[in-house]
Amino acid sequence: MLRNFIKEARQEIEMTQESLAEKVGVTRQTIGLIEKQKFNPTITLCLHISRALNKTLNELFIWEERKNEK
Repeated sequence: MLRNFIKEARQEIEMTQESLAEKVGVTRQTIGLIEKQKFNPTITLCLHISRALNKTLNELFIWEERKNEK
């Protein structure tokens, strides 16, 4: 499962979901779903988000195996 820290990074610089969405070309709802781990963004969108938040991909995203996965 892809886990992200977008909300924390966004709030750190006092950026709204709407502002981030505008910068990366998606809707505010998309950002909300990504932050809630309900939507996995494409690698291209991940790159745009990381640039908009001035973070690396490694700072924003981690892969966590579920207990049943191997």
